Amino acid sequence: MKVLVLGAGISGHTAAAFLKKMLGRRHEVVVVSPSQYYQWIPSNIWVGVGRMRPEQVRFKLEKVYRRWGIVFHQARAVALHPEGDAGDGQGFVSIEYTSRERQGESDRIRYDYLVNATGPRLNFGATEGLGPGGYTESVCSWDHAAHAWEALKGSIAKMQQGERQRFLIGTGHPTATCQGAAFEYILNIAFELKRRKLEHLAELTWISNEYELGDFGMGGAYIKRGGYITPTKVFTESVFAENNIQWIKRAGVTRVEPGLAHYETLDGSEGSVAFDFAMLIPAFAGQSIQAYDRQGGEITEKVFAPNGFMKVDADYTPRPYEQWSIRDWPQTYQSPAYANLYATGIAFAPPHPISKPMQSPNGRAIFPAPPRTGMPSGVIGKVVAQNIAEQIRKGHKEHPHTANMGRMGAACIVSAGFSLTQGLGATMTVSPVVPDWEKYPEWGRDINATVGEIGLAGHWIKLFLHYMFLHKAKGYPFWWLLPE
Repeated sequence: MKVLVLGAGISGHTAAAFLKKMLGRRHEVVVVSPSQYYQWIPSNIWVGVGRMRPEQVRFKLEKVYRRWGIVFHQARAVALHPEGDAGDGQGFVSIEYTSRERQGESDRIRYDYLVNATGPRLNFGATEGLGPGGYTESVCSWDHAAHAWEALKGSIAKMQQGERQRFLIGTGHPTATCQGAAFEYILNIAFELKRRKLEHLAELTWISNEYELGDFGMGGAYIKRGGYITPTKVFTESVFAENNIQWIKRAGVTRVEPGLAHYETLDGSEGSVAFDFAMLIPAFAGQSIQAYDRQGGEITEKVFAPNGFMKVDADYTPRPYEQWSIRDWPQTYQSPAYANLYATGIAFAPPHPISKPMQSPNGRAIFPAPPRTGMPSGVIGKVVAQNIAEQIRKGHKEHPHTANMGRMGAACIVSAGFSLTQGLGATMTVSPVVPDWEKYPEWGRDINATVGEIGLAGHWIKLFLHYMFLHKAKGYPFWWLLPE
């Protein structure tokens, strides 16, 4: 049997590692990824403020996969043929190589099972002027983060000459997600400016599509902190106030020009904010993979949602926000159209947002898309690998392992400044990720398992996790014992 994994991020790399460990030499595991590197994305924040080099957050995949016995192709998946062709009918994926040696070549890879873990397409083009090709920075990848640090160094140099600088950090699209990464970045910038005694020359502004601060695409949360129950709104506002960060919420950035970001708010008003340095998270979309049936007819809409993410065993029936339930969310991440297709991490299409959808009087949707990164991505990748491996080894079609985000907890360490003696990190856990108002009618989540603390210990934990997860990703001894 051959299992093909598309993507080598947190979810895809985890799935491939466990598949090979459980299937051994008798079966083939193949990974296709457009990049030669694995990157530990949570630490890109530190690359973006010059506290880590790109080499500290990435490593080459081929060496690791060769050691594991996994076949690796540095290539991009462009078309999916789940029914095969008129020949043997075995499904295959058309790929285009991205490596320097095979640039421009194409091929097809057949499979018995396929795991789509392609992650997001960073859709900078959805907002005019956004991104490294426009007028703002990004920390969504190691190279973007390295570029952001070069730009940030320029602003710091100007401040050291006495010139005031305006920093704009947040979301760059009305329905962008990943507020957490932007939150970390603005706190790290504030920390670095204080460390250099330059904060008096800085104007820090947060701009976000969140209805309230601390929404983070999860509808916010109530956390237990110091024996008290505090909404993440209050927690976030207090952290911003302590760091002299202004904020603009309920705002969707619509266009960016040099030194100026334009936005619309939920009340329908329009505004603009000037900047000297900006890092704005783009909208995420699927990887634009086309799907075809055996006769060559396009069936993309059958396999993928309109946003390009793959449909799985979720309930996509449109229903009012008040009727949403954790039962809408997938458990096995299996395609309803083809039983040997799965999607993990950001690649699967969620049934609906977690935060309440809202729109301005002009009809513009302004609210966060649901996050599916970090710990949930790793857990889902492992669960899919376990189910596929058991089907191959035991010949059954059951799925004994499940990972509903409405029952899954998640832990997150938010960096608020890198320093071994004065650093800060906010340790947060939520359980479950998707609120379950039926089981927890008061808070939506288990308040005893949804906690938050900030301090030097949080920074040490995040730094420890950086090395622990790279140890795991590199397949060093006993990697499989480390949690996702």
